[in-house]
Amino acid sequence: MRKRLRVIYSGTVQGVGFRATVARLARGLPVEGAVWNRRDGRVELLVEGEESAITQLLDRVRATHLAPWIESIDAAWEEPTGKLRGFVIAWEEKFPSGD
Repeated sequence: MRKRLRVIYSGTVQGVGFRATVARLARGLPVEGAVWNRRDGRVELLVEGEESAITQLLDRVRATHLAPWIESIDAAWEEPTGKLRGFVIAWEEKFPSGD
């Protein structure tokens, strides 16, 4: 069953290769979505796919060099839209709703 998860990472998550690493990890999994820097200094991830693939992505992120930079993770499941295609690094201004 397809799911959608919105994750907001807090900490020193900008300027450390966070988005590029998440995108590389995501592109190796059967998921679709985007990751972008927020103006408030956090990084937002929006991802759709099977729950197991989404969980795998989150586990892989936590197992990278990024882990020490993450202070908190806020995640919320949403209804999938099926509109996401591929996985991209996006700008907040162009991807505010994720669709």
